[in-house]
Amino acid sequence: MVRAAKHAFVIAGTSSGCGKTTVTLGLLRALMLRGLRVQPFKIGPDYLDSGWHSAVSGIASRNLDAFMLPTPTLNGLFAKQMQHADVAVIEGVMGLYDGYGTDPSYCSSAAMAKQLGCPVILLVDGKAVSTSIAATVMGFQRFDPTLNIAGVIVNRVNSDSHYQLLADAITRYCGLPVLGRLPVMADVALPSRHLGLVPARENSPQDERWQQLAQQLEQTVDIDRLLALSHLQALPPGDAPAIPDAALADGLTLALAEDEAFNFYYPDNLEMLEQAGVKIQRFSPLHDNKLPDCQLIWLGGGYPEVHGAKLAANSNMRGSIRAAHERRIPLYAECGGLMYLGDSLTDSHGATHAMCGVLPGHSQMGKRLMRFGYCEATALHDTLLARKGETLRGHEFHYSDFSGTLPAALECCKWRDGIAVSRWQGGIQHHATFASYLHVHFAQRPGLLNRWLTQARDHL
Repeated sequence: MVRAAKHAFVIAGTSSGCGKTTVTLGLLRALMLRGLRVQPFKIGPDYLDSGWHSAVSGIASRNLDAFMLPTPTLNGLFAKQMQHADVAVIEGVMGLYDGYGTDPSYCSSAAMAKQLGCPVILLVDGKAVSTSIAATVMGFQRFDPTLNIAGVIVNRVNSDSHYQLLADAITRYCGLPVLGRLPVMADVALPSRHLGLVPARENSPQDERWQQLAQQLEQTVDIDRLLALSHLQALPPGDAPAIPDAALADGLTLALAEDEAFNFYYPDNLEMLEQAGVKIQRFSPLHDNKLPDCQLIWLGGGYPEVHGAKLAANSNMRGSIRAAHERRIPLYAECGGLMYLGDSLTDSHGATHAMCGVLPGHSQMGKRLMRFGYCEATALHDTLLARKGETLRGHEFHYSDFSGTLPAALECCKWRDGIAVSRWQGGIQHHATFASYLHVHFAQRPGLLNRWLTQARDHL
């Protein structure tokens, strides 16, 4: 079969909550039903949207994060995934020009579209508006005339007559093609809670919902024209990320926590380890009795606070992880993993649950975000991922706070428009265990994983 030219486009919105994820999911399924090989992407560090992409498409969604990844590395990862895809469906982050601080050219959907050479399809809310919608679209056009906004989709418009009024106004005053509309569809509304969307794995995505959404988009969106507008002229120049040292990885097994409580992982991170030769053995802190035989352990982010009682009840697993820590098996924990390693956790209902007891300290759920956004973290002393003085770039997003007695391992800083707006210390290195609230993309620096692998080899 001869494949047509590749396509790629960014679904960007005027703000968060305008329906980007729903439209992205519907387009993924609609394009698949046409026999096209899709590759979903998410701009920024979000795990939840990309998890829904993966669940609906059956293809691992990739995060495109300009803060954590150098441009050549990000471009190289994008090009790699496009080798076997016909069309990239890229969901934007927040509003089209929302980036790092007030700079729209850094870490925004607009900046990423330019970096990858992809057109933008702007999603606008059509509820309770008529000609004024053209002013909104025109503002996004004129804010950056060098950005290729190739078309518009209008969300939450139920009638053809209302849609035609909106489309006529946008076409008349903005000169942009209006590709169609999506009506309100209560059956495909995505559930949410304190961190955003509820993970797809907790909802067993119902196939008929996404079939229904895809069929609706086929009826009310001109997908043929969308594809015609989104030819990818060339893949952006880039470099493949440096994988860990294969000599260090040879023969190592990583025990990866993956279940309803722990499931925030970037697929690129896991692939880097596997390409180097690490065998990944998944286990469940909720359902399994002990760790698999391993030389490394990774406890990712997730929702331990939602499953606190069940995690506490599995005393055999908690004991197995504590014993592995005492044997100095190098253990890396991010966010939810940090919470699980403490002595106890108090959930949002005020119930306190026993945790692993690896790190002396307690996690307390709050009613507001404790930390949110990108930060740079400099190692105060040698850790599993960084030597003293080295910097990790990552993302924090959590309602909990961990209070402990061990010294902090990281000096963290959040910047905005070149000014440090907040500083704090966090993270813990205890024996061979390193835990922090920071979510990290390993491809940000060559050799980042080699310290972890080096320590693991002592346990072969």
